[in-house]
Amino acid sequence: MQFKRILLKLSGESLMGDQGYGIDSNRLSDYAQQIKEAAQLGVQVAIVIGGGNIFRGLSGASKGFDRVKGDQMGMLATVINSLALSSALTAVGVKNRVLTAIRMEPIGEYYSSDKAIQCLEAGEVVILSGGTGNPFFTTDTGSSLRGIEVKADVMLKGTRVDGIYTADPEKDPTAEKFDTITFDEIYNRNLKVMDLTATTMCKENNLPIYVFNMDVYGNLGKVLRGEKIGTLVTR
Repeated sequence: MQFKRILLKLSGESLMGDQGYGIDSNRLSDYAQQIKEAAQLGVQVAIVIGGGNIFRGLSGASKGFDRVKGDQMGMLATVINSLALSSALTAVGVKNRVLTAIRMEPIGEYYSSDKAIQCLEAGEVVILSGGTGNPFFTTDTGSSLRGIEVKADVMLKGTRVDGIYTADPEKDPTAEKFDTITFDEIYNRNLKVMDLTATTMCKENNLPIYVFNMDVYGNLGKVLRGEKIGTLVTR
């Protein structure tokens, strides 16, 4: 087994499936089954999920929302997605716990790294919601921070593309995929993998990132079994 403990970053947009908004129950079920398989492999799984299928603070700010309020709305969107994922995991028999970056008992327990690690070591899937709890930070940065705090071996960034390319493969058919790339190359090529704060945190704390397509059923298990289906980012 490559990894003992992972931080799985899931895209809120991917939860929409083909709906264009909200939560697609089939996509949610697919995610839950793949996470169950990961847990059955003996991997400790911490999860951060975005909120872009419900509300994005940045896009709200561009439409006249106060940025702080918009980001707080985005944090709450991640909590809604986390509760949905928790419910789906419970339905397939996976013990899990939702921890929130801001106090909102009884919806979730207040996050601390010690509590998260204890739950992981007890075999629970831990869903870390509410971003960092602060405005002006993305859920990518939240993932980097939580991955470092819970001492994950890797951040698995599940997206809708199968890795990192020289350009956006959805717009440029000549884009070439990297099997491995360094953090410095990402900066120098100005590749939009995550926001700069998130990538810098991962680089400085030596948390590798593996980018893969989570929307293809079974891909999470393939990554955990060592199949090279995405792009590894290291120092």
